[in-house]
Amino acid sequence: MAIPELDPGLVARWRADGGALVDLLALVRERLGGVGAFRAEPGGGVTVLVTDPDAVRHVLALHPDRYVKRSHRARILVGDGVLSATGDAWQRQRRLLQSQFTGTGMRRYERRITAAARVTAARWEAYARTGEVFDLGDEMRRFALDTVWRALTGHPLDPGTEAELASVAGVVAALPSLPTDAVAAQEAVAADIARIDAVAERAVRAARATGAGPEGPGLLHVLVEAGGVRPEYTDRLIRDELVTLLMAGHETTATTLTWLYLLLDRHPEVHDRALAAGPEGSPERQRAVQALVHETLRLYPSAWILPRHAPGADTLAGHELPAGTDLLVCPHLTHRDPELWPEPEHFDPTRFTTPGRRPGHPGAYLPFGIGPRACLGLQFALRETVTLLEHLLPGPVPRLRSVPDRTAYGLTVRPEGPVTAVLGG
Repeated sequence: MAIPELDPGLVARWRADGGALVDLLALVRERLGGVGAFRAEPGGGVTVLVTDPDAVRHVLALHPDRYVKRSHRARILVGDGVLSATGDAWQRQRRLLQSQFTGTGMRRYERRITAAARVTAARWEAYARTGEVFDLGDEMRRFALDTVWRALTGHPLDPGTEAELASVAGVVAALPSLPTDAVAAQEAVAADIARIDAVAERAVRAARATGAGPEGPGLLHVLVEAGGVRPEYTDRLIRDELVTLLMAGHETTATTLTWLYLLLDRHPEVHDRALAAGPEGSPERQRAVQALVHETLRLYPSAWILPRHAPGADTLAGHELPAGTDLLVCPHLTHRDPELWPEPEHFDPTRFTTPGRRPGHPGAYLPFGIGPRACLGLQFALRETVTLLEHLLPGPVPRLRSVPDRTAYGLTVRPEGPVTAVLGG
């Protein structure tokens, strides 16, 4: 049985209305269910949308060899880093980094995460005293960048490096609107890429010259050591891995934290309930804070869309899938399926603390993907997010001055505009 395809007339109407891709995908899901096809351009090829949890698991976890990742939108920034690598190169790169994000590997970063959280908490205490207006998104990027820089280099983030690495967020924000021509796209972000390259070159040079930083060796030292024994770890690949970890290690975390505070502003009772779950440092408090993060990631997953390509024919959810088909797995829509998540638009962290409230299917909740290409830094991201919240939630609650009314669906799902706030009375 062929995969059902969305009526071209509906696609034409979407195009005439200037709709976003997420609107078209939502229409496909509404009309055709968890596996449906569409043609975004007249006469163009078919793309298959996958949101059904069984089909999601089939594509990402059970048969990743049949559904490959051909490229990545951020390749212009991260080059051949593990995020965009494929085939044998990806396997080698992931194997090297995997041990750094296991339970044992994570323990070496606990103190660095806590140190970065304390710096942010001290800055917020100053905001509360002075009544200074600040941008919540900038604050979260600042914390996440400090955390990942400490993990990479063993050094706290200094102001000069912080200013230069703002170019990472600039390139990420620009990706959806870059020209389709590769040369023109490269030229559009050349200045930002040059600044990022300069930071990476200095960091690699310092790691080779001085070894571990004041907080001990970091991920960058693992890469530099690999360069001494593995010929594939050239200076260029070390740079690409460093920039990949910088981008993936701070942009998604910062966005998640920003969304979380926007949601808490709309639902102050949820904030109070998390603090009332148990005393500071208790397992009950920690579970409640973790639930805040998980429910935020349900509504705004770090990886909202996951492109795949099927080089060969397959059968997907009982449908014939021709060889050469492009697919889009969409966690954003799976997480908002009312058959899986009752009242899916409602922010309710108790889904993750009350037994039986969340679906048990592994394909129903995948904010970082599932299967062998799931995000390497999942545990790191959750640990740093929860640690910061444990430091900030008991303090003054931000009062938001400006709230964006639009959402940007790019490399991440982010609020489109500043989120300004004050702390205190």
